Amino acid sequence: MIDPFGRHISYLRVSVTDRCDFRCVYCMAEDMTFLPKAEVLSLEELERLCSAFVRRGVKKLRLTGGEPLVRKNVMSLFRGLGRHLDSGALEELTLTTNGSQLAKYARELAAIGVKRVNVSMDTLDRDLFRQLTRWGDLDQVMRGLDAAQDAGLQIKINAVALRGVNDHEFGDMIRWSHGRGMDLVLIEVMPLGEIGDQARLEQYLPLSLARANIAREFTLTDSDYRTGGPARYFRVEETGGRLGFITPLTHNFCESCNRVRLTCTGTLYMCLGQEDAADLRAPLRASESDDVLDRAITEAIARKPKGHDFIIDRRHSAPAVPRHMSVTGG
Repeated sequence: MIDPFGRHISYLRVSVTDRCDFRCVYCMAEDMTFLPKAEVLSLEELERLCSAFVRRGVKKLRLTGGEPLVRKNVMSLFRGLGRHLDSGALEELTLTTNGSQLAKYARELAAIGVKRVNVSMDTLDRDLFRQLTRWGDLDQVMRGLDAAQDAGLQIKINAVALRGVNDHEFGDMIRWSHGRGMDLVLIEVMPLGEIGDQARLEQYLPLSLARANIAREFTLTDSDYRTGGPARYFRVEETGGRLGFITPLTHNFCESCNRVRLTCTGTLYMCLGQEDAADLRAPLRASESDDVLDRAITEAIARKPKGHDFIIDRRHSAPAVPRHMSVTGG
């Protein structure tokens, strides 16, 4: 699949549910209204959709949410998609999780063929963790990390950089994650969805500033390490570990975008920061043959935009798009 700007689409991110057992302040409103279950694709339908993309050249498949591991019987989807790893059609099957359910599922994920997981975790402070997630238990996540590493999974910690909230912890998080053999990636907060009384303008920390502050304590050396995603990595000489930055606002990565996002309702977003989307549920259900579905996918990729228009400043404090990150997949 090649979009209008010559970019090969080889990476599909799939939100298997919009539900989550946390309510992170930059991601959700506390009183979220979730999708009616009747609108959500079955796991069998999600497997068929994902398989259609693999057949079309997707090499990396990431399951996300909400929190993917809270969906009932979700491991049947992982098992079904694992056959594409066995055949060689798919190079990587992975997931992004908040870590709350990893202790339960880590060994099974590894047995299916998952090699790496991304764990969203913004602080090492228990009280702050509860404040940021509203409902989360840091000790439960730590037990999940232990289980994942015991199962042989590689872990990348994703931390959203929040001005005046966790920016004083970056040094501690670098030492802690690298001390456990885990990569750390810092992410700029993105203007997606209404999140209640938390003002994104107050939350937003440009990572150019964060990197300059980190460089006062650590030596950062450019790295050519890539995972297929948008992070730019550096080697931290003092720890020997990797530190990544995802900068959708200060330095967007649209020119090399290789991904599209599928929601649990069968809606395909060609860009995280644009509203244009394609309904794949109707063609999926229109025929047992994938011919109609394949045509819909081709038409959607032909509409993939050049990039997003994320801005956060005093004139642009409203969300760029109304949907929450949990809908599209983190």
